[in-house]
Amino acid sequence: MTSAGLDPRLHPFRPDLAAVALKDRVRAPRYVEGRERQVSAPAAPLRRTPECAARLETEALYGELVTVYEERDGWAWGQLARDGYVGYLPAETLSGEIRDRTHRVAALRTHVFPEPAVKAPPLRLLSLNAGLAVRAAQGRFLELVGGGYVAAAHAAPLGEHAPDFVAVAERFLGTPYLWGGRTSLGLDCSALIQLSMEAAGLPAPRDSDMLQAALGEALDTGDLAALRRGDLVFWREHLGVMLDASRLLHANAHHMETVIEPLGDAIARGEAEGSAVTAIKRLPALGAS
Repeated sequence: MTSAGLDPRLHPFRPDLAAVALKDRVRAPRYVEGRERQVSAPAAPLRRTPECAARLETEALYGELVTVYEERDGWAWGQLARDGYVGYLPAETLSGEIRDRTHRVAALRTHVFPEPAVKAPPLRLLSLNAGLAVRAAQGRFLELVGGGYVAAAHAAPLGEHAPDFVAVAERFLGTPYLWGGRTSLGLDCSALIQLSMEAAGLPAPRDSDMLQAALGEALDTGDLAALRRGDLVFWREHLGVMLDASRLLHANAHHMETVIEPLGDAIARGEAEGSAVTAIKRLPALGAS
């Protein structure tokens, strides 16, 4: 029994430990059921190894659930419930107290205040899609379980979604590029798409290769004249979304931010760097628009 064919980004196994759910697929000296934890920091960095200097793989947002299989030396090794990503998070960013989320942050970002007053010094800053456990409405604010208040205009009940994921993505224009980032303070190309789709009620995996494999219907990469709003254009380790037949929105390391540019410019630059378009995908939900 081997781990062949299992993606370590999405399957919790190591040479010394594996999730009990993988017992029939992975040989390990120890299998663990895992304990549910919840992200209590505005964002928790997830890394491939338990080191602050290790590359940022992704971020878990406030309110997200995590199954933790091991906690040691200040690190929690676990799997995110949102998209299944596996890695190490600082244990201090997680809580054993699970608060049932009722709302999500619908604004690009919002402050949490200690009282329902705009002049109060804020406690923390939360980004789009962070989960909120709301106790009650209080005027223009929502009181959170455990303390704190957010502007009611910046939140939406779970199940209430944005009508157009592309319009959500456009709100990130100018956001700094950050490999592995998933917040309005910094994000990468695949996070831009994942966060925007999630806000519109469309589940999506984390990385660009996962998005290419999982989403939509493949289009002819040679027929760029047929492109329309919502089509996803992929390169190796990169993607963007079309705003119309000619303009691409993407978070990228060339501009070091989220930009809009002619698709032809992005294609020419990629080809000059040895990276051609690998796929164009159209989402079924947008097929009739």
